[in-house]
Amino acid sequence: MKDISWITYVMLILASYRLTHLIVFDKITEFIRRPFMKQVRVEKENGTFETKEVPKSMFGYLLKCYWCAGVWSAIFIGTGYLLFPKAAFVFILIFSIAGGQSIIETFVGVNIKKVDYYSELKKRE
Repeated sequence: MKDISWITYVMLILASYRLTHLIVFDKITEFIRRPFMKQVRVEKENGTFETKEVPKSMFGYLLKCYWCAGVWSAIFIGTGYLLFPKAAFVFILIFSIAGGQSIIETFVGVNIKKVDYYSELKKRE
């Protein structure tokens, strides 16, 4: 087994996170998920109806489930790095930078919304 430094391990985690998010949530990969999803009309507790998107098959579930896609993403990235470290490193570097950036952006975005929320509360007082 190959020794993996802590920085490489963090990069693998970030790359796996970003790939998983790309598969499960991002609009750019919606065309991949769409054939494996179906629209279902569900009645809510108050008697109204809403349309939900649910998987048609186990593969659809894999594309929609964050935990499932995360496992396969980690297998893909980890195996790629162990078998082809030089080729996989470029992919891992790009996805880890994007993963770190998306975590920072989420943190900043949430805190900006908190600041706006508390500003509005102060104005009401």
